[in-house]
Amino acid sequence: MKRVNFKAILIGLVGFFAVSANVLAVERVVATVNGNPILESQVRAALGKKANTEANREAALNTVIDDILVNQAIKDSGVSVSNAQVDRVMEDIAARNGLTYGQLLDVLDYQGINYHQYRQQIANQLLMSEVRNQAIGKSIDVTREEVQELGQKLLDQAKAQGKEKKVTGTEYQVRHILLKLNPLLNDAQAKAQLTQIRADILAKKTTFADAALAYSKDYLSGANGGNLGFAFPETYVPTFAKMVQSTKKGTISAPFKTEFGWHILEVTDTRQGDRTRDAYMQKAYQQLVNQQLHEASQDWVKALRKTANIKYFK
Repeated sequence: MKRVNFKAILIGLVGFFAVSANVLAVERVVATVNGNPILESQVRAALGKKANTEANREAALNTVIDDILVNQAIKDSGVSVSNAQVDRVMEDIAARNGLTYGQLLDVLDYQGINYHQYRQQIANQLLMSEVRNQAIGKSIDVTREEVQELGQKLLDQAKAQGKEKKVTGTEYQVRHILLKLNPLLNDAQAKAQLTQIRADILAKKTTFADAALAYSKDYLSGANGGNLGFAFPETYVPTFAKMVQSTKKGTISAPFKTEFGWHILEVTDTRQGDRTRDAYMQKAYQQLVNQQLHEASQDWVKALRKTANIKYFK
């Protein structure tokens, strides 16, 4: 019987485990980006022939992170570039250089530029431009607290320097009647009931105030004749605000629906209200947004990091 060399087997096993341990060490996860792992081997590949210093390893890791974020942004954007879009860009390039489309093709051929590769480069540029714009847009994050703090600062400075600019806007005094939907009152029935209430008011069979008290499910205003007081349109939900602005004073609107139910309303009066503080808040908001847009435009890939979940492991 052939003798088994246990010593050789043992050495072989030790070597196997040593190699396995080395592979595990090389393939350890050093970071995750939105749950996607980054392996040590990826960082080493990005490091290339550069010295294996801490600064170079950090730069290489950031390169890998940026590549993952860009690829994810492209995938998540859902953007596609059509042949028609590429054609329009090529036609524009030709026009800006005083050429016809055919002459542009001749120039490409003369310079040894492959037509299909040239179109693909344009498509890639269009794709990355749209992804860049989306990334910049998503990175904008302005809080109410930031706006109020800067807005108040701008207003106080203007007052201190005697440069405060008074701004006024139209406030509307409105009254309304609200019917809320329920299992016994659907859209058609609510609209029909308000149509009849409106007709009764116009026929002077009842008054708006009495109808609001009797029918409105906005009980607070209903007890006050449906009166909501003076307010700027932006105080209300968009559909209601639009109806306020489009209804002539002294007339009753047709029934309309918002997220709260069905309404009719009447604008009973208007006046000019002070919107100075609102104007300075808007100015503050624009400043904050423009600042973030500028910063994001300088490095849009960095902007991707603002919404990314990046974790590092040592």
